[in-house]
Amino acid sequence: MLVKTYGSAVYGVDALTITIEVSIVSGTKYFVVGLPDNAVKESMFRVESAIRTSGYHMPRQRIVVNLAPADIRKEGSAYDLPIAIAILAASGQVEVEDLDKYFIMGELSMDGGLQSIKGALPTSIQARNDNFKGFILPKVNSREAGIVNNILVYGMETLKEVIDFFNGKEKPEPVVVDTHKEFFNQINSYEQDFSDVKGQENIKRALEIAAAGGHNVILIGPPGAGKTMLAKRLPTILPPLNLNEALESTKIYSVAGKLPVANALMTERPFRSPHHTISDVALVGGGMNPQPGEISLAHNGVLFLDELPEFKRTVLEVMRQPLEDRKVTISRARFSVEYPSSFMLIASMNP
Repeated sequence: MLVKTYGSAVYGVDALTITIEVSIVSGTKYFVVGLPDNAVKESMFRVESAIRTSGYHMPRQRIVVNLAPADIRKEGSAYDLPIAIAILAASGQVEVEDLDKYFIMGELSMDGGLQSIKGALPTSIQARNDNFKGFILPKVNSREAGIVNNILVYGMETLKEVIDFFNGKEKPEPVVVDTHKEFFNQINSYEQDFSDVKGQENIKRALEIAAAGGHNVILIGPPGAGKTMLAKRLPTILPPLNLNEALESTKIYSVAGKLPVANALMTERPFRSPHHTISDVALVGGGMNPQPGEISLAHNGVLFLDELPEFKRTVLEVMRQPLEDRKVTISRARFSVEYPSSFMLIASMNP
């Protein structure tokens, strides 16, 4: 029997719809096709253990899993849950009636629990754009996905809850997040404040002018003069994030897996302060599976380079184009991704 479930793959800060097709036929062994990485290939071991622990049986036949479109690389462990549900549906243990109405994403643990995933926000946006009825994902990511309107978001804690949902045994309440209330209640809730700084009137005046115009700044002074303290408090005098900027920053942190669990939305301007031993790739983004770098995590906020002369020359050179274009494009043989990188650069050094 052939069954289809739906999930997504995240590229850049956007998501693409992925169809997970499972066919169970006579034979032995299982196969995962459709350009999966190692984490996806290993999913069958987690899936089998989770299905058994949840009280269901794993079919002892040939299982073929296809992730379509097959020319796009599939990465990460978030396909565990849609693969498990498709296998159970193909073997007659889960009703197939509503499977085509929901996006399903989540990593399975061996005991059937659901672990957090990256990119829940862009995935939820893609599900709404493709007119899906709902999105089922781990409960820890549900508030992040719940800020998207016109789609039902269900946060689940175990595989058995998801099975009961599709079999009609359990109908949990969808997660609803009031985006405007969430945003305006927490906006500008910084731990530090620019008013903490006493004296230093000249440098405070310079930073106020830089904040008003979005200019870059270099601070030169002896150790202990307060350069780092002033830089850390600069975001508190920048204009508050508007809702569109907050959503942009939230998508980046969601893709990078750095969004705090308690926050459904970024409400403060980011402040990033990488160590001077940082590599080129860690600063601008990239890697085998491209991820946002520090300059993208600082989007709509401040990037602080403490002890500027200690940074490698190549690291400083790769910032040239992102500073001009306010975006960074990472190209690979098969694809290219683009991350936004509109930030204020603050640097400090000793005389």
